[in-house]
Amino acid sequence: MIKNDLFLRALKGETVNRPPVWMMRQAGRYLPEFQVIKKKYDFFTRCQTPELASEITVQPIRRYGMDAAILFSDILVIPQAMNIEVQMKPDFGPYLPNPIRTQKDLDRVIVPDVHQSLGYVMEAIKATKEKLNDDVPLIGFAGSPWTILCYCVQGQGSKNFDKAKELCFTNPVVAHSLLQKITDTTIAYLKAKVEAGVNAVQLFDSWGECCLQ
Repeated sequence: MIKNDLFLRALKGETVNRPPVWMMRQAGRYLPEFQVIKKKYDFFTRCQTPELASEITVQPIRRYGMDAAILFSDILVIPQAMNIEVQMKPDFGPYLPNPIRTQKDLDRVIVPDVHQSLGYVMEAIKATKEKLNDDVPLIGFAGSPWTILCYCVQGQGSKNFDKAKELCFTNPVVAHSLLQKITDTTIAYLKAKVEAGVNAVQLFDSWGECCLQ
């Protein structure tokens, strides 16, 4: 039984005495204890090491007592699991050195066994649940398939994701096939997170507005 279930009751549409409070980037640079870990380990090491990810997740809960914890991870662990290299460059952001733009590129993209390739996330969930001790619920998340496709095709962040949109118009077969692979992986990933113990899941559609431009 979750001691503070305000967030979960709000999700169910129940009347609550106040809005639940949590932030998307809840664990991060504003925390001095996070900065200590950041100096020792690179970004994806933090994501891929259950002990580190769980510790970072609970840091803001210990300090500020938000109404929900959100698992420390990144939406781009999905393409990594799909055999697409993703780097996190300092002062630059995500960088995919081999973007997916042709059928040949697509052929190397897999729909993985998420329990195997993303098992470290499930272990981080279990470790985090132990640390939270049912004080607050734990949120898991993934990027929307379109947002992930944008990164996979563009190779990095962009203001308009012109290359991603170009692929959709000039090679819709490849675009749709890539989108389906991402979708299948994302569904399996979120289901596995629920099985591992998260209390809710959220889909981040960071680049959804690009569909309208």
